[in-house]
Amino acid sequence: MNSTRQLHDLGQSLWLDYITRTLMTSGTLSRYIKEFSITGMTSNPTIFDRAIRRATAYDDSIHTHALQGKAGEALFIELALEDLRSAADSFRQIYDASGGRDGWVSLEVSPLLADDTAGSIKSAALLHARAQRPNLFIKIPGTPAGIPAIEESIYAGVPINVTLLFSCEQYKAAAEAYLRGIERRLAAGREPRVASVASLFVSRWDVAVKDKVPAQLRNRLGIAVAMRAYRAYRELLSSARWQKLAARGANEQRLLWASTGTKDPDASDVLYIEALIAPDTINTIPEKTLLAFADHGQVGAALPMDGGNSEEILAEFGRAGLDLATLGTTLQRDGAATFTKAWGDLLRCVGAKSEQLVKVARTR
Repeated sequence: MNSTRQLHDLGQSLWLDYITRTLMTSGTLSRYIKEFSITGMTSNPTIFDRAIRRATAYDDSIHTHALQGKAGEALFIELALEDLRSAADSFRQIYDASGGRDGWVSLEVSPLLADDTAGSIKSAALLHARAQRPNLFIKIPGTPAGIPAIEESIYAGVPINVTLLFSCEQYKAAAEAYLRGIERRLAAGREPRVASVASLFVSRWDVAVKDKVPAQLRNRLGIAVAMRAYRAYRELLSSARWQKLAARGANEQRLLWASTGTKDPDASDVLYIEALIAPDTINTIPEKTLLAFADHGQVGAALPMDGGNSEEILAEFGRAGLDLATLGTTLQRDGAATFTKAWGDLLRCVGAKSEQLVKVARTR
């Protein structure tokens, strides 16, 4: 049995943090589903920018939509929805067989809405309605403005992937928003089954502190933060509050490990996959990391539900002079800024391709 199948059988889902049109049309995604037990897919502006910039697979669609008068964000959304509808259909059998637990794909609201609660709520509802697929998450960042948008979207019945979570405190805020949304649905006599995942970014912690801590602490912070969040997740699932909702038919908001590609060239290329084995979680991984883990990854012990020695490790970082609470806030803010920049780059790329393709067509 290969290592990816072992993770699946242990109760951890593997989702691919990567999308291109060629991935689907070439049959590669279908092969990953079959051979590597991939059961979902995520996307973000950076991933789409690279996909569109580096290939001609989108050119026909860009040209068609441009001739219909679409430009900028509207044109990109058409491209993204085409890809994600196709991906959602590829995972639909998994979604149905798992009762909606797996088989999801994700589309992000504009990063420009990270500080706009009302705009995020409106955009999430519109994107989900336009997608016309039950297994499509809308990504909303877990920023201070995003938290109330998450609650309102869950209450409205929109499946949400909470993105840009870095600290345990940020995860708890997202979980609380989800619980409030479900509780409000029940109070209003609505169906409580609205899916959600909470995406905790891991490797960016280690990138942020790599030159600020002793060698023995390198590449240990992200995993320790994840272990702390896993303890909070397990405590929530065993709480009386959650058990009451589960008894009425609600599904848990699963914890998802994001940013799990190794950034340090001196570290194992499967570091975060092997370290974050945990039942009832999701690990969304880049294609390169997936292939590496399938080739030489090892499945060891699962994370301890009580957080193991995470608090001792985090205390070491505190003694090294790091303010982890402040760093978590900074990472979230910087992550939002990175996605905003990628969004701008993406729209410029689509715009440039659109103009070029229309111009070429007119000269023929």
